[in-house]
Amino acid sequence: MITGLNRRSLLIGVAASALLAGGVMLGRTAFAPSPGEPAAEAKTEAEEKGGSEGNRRPGFVEMTPARLAASGLQTTRIEPGSLAAEIIAQATVAAPPQGQALVTARADGAVVRMNKRLGDPVGAGETVALLESREAASFVSERNAAAARAQAARAAAARERRLFNARITARQDLEAAEAARAEADAELQRTQAAVQAAGVTSDGRHLAVRSPISGRITAVNTQLGAYVSAGAELFRVADPRRVQVDAAVPATEAQRIRPGDRAVIELPSGGTVEAVVRSATPSLDPQSRTATIVLQPEGTPPGLTQGQAVRVRIILRGGPTGAAIVLPEEAVQQVEGRDSVFVQAQGGFQAVPVTVGRRASGRAEIVEGLRPGQTVVTRGAFVLKSQLEASEVEE
Repeated sequence: MITGLNRRSLLIGVAASALLAGGVMLGRTAFAPSPGEPAAEAKTEAEEKGGSEGNRRPGFVEMTPARLAASGLQTTRIEPGSLAAEIIAQATVAAPPQGQALVTARADGAVVRMNKRLGDPVGAGETVALLESREAASFVSERNAAAARAQAARAAAARERRLFNARITARQDLEAAEAARAEADAELQRTQAAVQAAGVTSDGRHLAVRSPISGRITAVNTQLGAYVSAGAELFRVADPRRVQVDAAVPATEAQRIRPGDRAVIELPSGGTVEAVVRSATPSLDPQSRTATIVLQPEGTPPGLTQGQAVRVRIILRGGPTGAAIVLPEEAVQQVEGRDSVFVQAQGGFQAVPVTVGRRASGRAEIVEGLRPGQTVVTRGAFVLKSQLEASEVEE
């Protein structure tokens, strides 16, 4: 017999069971995927599996061409070499003889015009300043007097020739007149050359100060209104497109260098410029006790500026090469406790374990692990190592 209280409890239990069943069905209806659609968890696992295990391999750093261009990494194609075949020296970028010039005053005078300022471009033969000089009038008067004497000598020589042809005068009179004419012409040429060399202007009062080469004004040693003497340095001009590199090499090493040896100029920015040994000084600098090796860069490198300090590597022809490969020390990074070099591969760079031999002057010999012809990272390898370690931590 079911009492009222028992009946009431039974009804509550049945209602709760029905509500629980309805909730389960409701939950399945709300969260279950539609037919043919995989579960969200399974899809995520598949994506993770395909994205990590399918493409990632140990020691590999993905790098697209766009990222590579913006990363600042520098690569090089490796060749066999040896530290014994390289001479590393400090050097200075200088101007060759035809790449710089002094602009001087050809006569005494006062600076009345300055057409150029520091850093301005200038062309060969262009007037950079004007001098007001009394010597300009002297040059012009000498030229005019010489021209008058030359004209009179020519007329006298013509007259003597007519008289000689008429058998009126002797041959010696004709020869004397011809000699006087030649002497007058020579004097006229001398005075004309003096006027041109001094830069006398058309008004006969000023001297034009002209640049002998094209380039830029690198120094100004005068000012408007200054009185300058003949031979005084007024400006300096340098052609930035013409440079040479003067390397200071110890005497013992300089004896091994020959004209035509290949060289590499290392720029402070991290880039390199190919060069060739042009010549070597036969004597040593009295202060540094080093010989100056003149290097000629190939082409017109934009990264070299006159007066800049750089480091050079001179590769001796016929020097020992062996089976080693020489790279900058910063190209070698510790990856998982081993010396490694990042080698360019499809889609990025692969950390390759290597065996390092000798080290000297920031260079390291790689005796195992690499082969000639591969492209490796020589600058910025630490960035790749950091990215590799970060990706491993994320995994």
